[in-house]
Amino acid sequence: MKRILDCHASDFSTMSARDLLAAIAGSEGRVIACETIGAIQPMLGDITNAEFAASMGADILLLNLFDVQNPVIRALPKTEPEHVIRKLKQLTGRPVGINLEPIEEEIAGQYEGMWAMTGGRVATVDNAKKAADMGVDMILLTGNPGMGVKNTAIINTLRLYKRELGDRLILAAGKMHASGVLTEGAEKIITKDDIEAFAKAGADIILLPAPGTVPGITMEYIRELVSYAHSLGCLTITAIGTSQEGADTATIRQIALMCKMTGTDIHHLGDAGYGGMALPENIMAYSIAVRGIRHTYHRMADSINR
Repeated sequence: MKRILDCHASDFSTMSARDLLAAIAGSEGRVIACETIGAIQPMLGDITNAEFAASMGADILLLNLFDVQNPVIRALPKTEPEHVIRKLKQLTGRPVGINLEPIEEEIAGQYEGMWAMTGGRVATVDNAKKAADMGVDMILLTGNPGMGVKNTAIINTLRLYKRELGDRLILAAGKMHASGVLTEGAEKIITKDDIEAFAKAGADIILLPAPGTVPGITMEYIRELVSYAHSLGCLTITAIGTSQEGADTATIRQIALMCKMTGTDIHHLGDAGYGGMALPENIMAYSIAVRGIRHTYHRMADSINR
């Protein structure tokens, strides 16, 4: 199995979920995942944020606020709703994941505008099956700011997904911040007990806040959790979910190296640069910090026709 570092679009197009996990593991902490929002105006107008992120070195594209019942990716060529994920994969040559949120009913109506919860973003079994049918490679069970997603809800959803979906796609789980649950803040965002429960429930990848992005989250603490997740057979993704993907490049490099020292498998940059994706220069700076110029430029230059 090729490392993700060496994969072309043709390799990604034929990979199973298990193959993709092996390719990630084989890259030894040099995989970049970028979160984008497709439902808002793209930074480049007529080019999707996902395409822009891919061009700056992202290996995996993660769509936030993506509604599987009413899929919208602005600037995507006219495409039937059920084919938007496959069209995006065709344009970028990258694996694509989406966020789904296991929320409680009383939380769902609290927000308006872009952050208002919609039916196709809730982590139901039907939405997960629809995502798999659309060609999604990974579902990340997590919570956006203030949505009140609790770790117990993530665990229960993982069990359902594993039973209903098996190995059709990769299951990732965790939180980048407290998601509005004050009792699950700082070091309580995720603990060893949570990781063990996620793993037993069927998670392939455990998501953890990147060191320096959440109060009280240090490199030493996340390193211990990464090691524990690995001992349970799970990969890990350290995530910037606190708008620091829009910080200066010196800060991004510092976070990148701390994440590298934790031993994580995937490095995640969130969608909050100016809005909709990380600052493009930060994607490249992060990539260069954890894997150097050669692998960064290789990913940026690699044609989708290979």
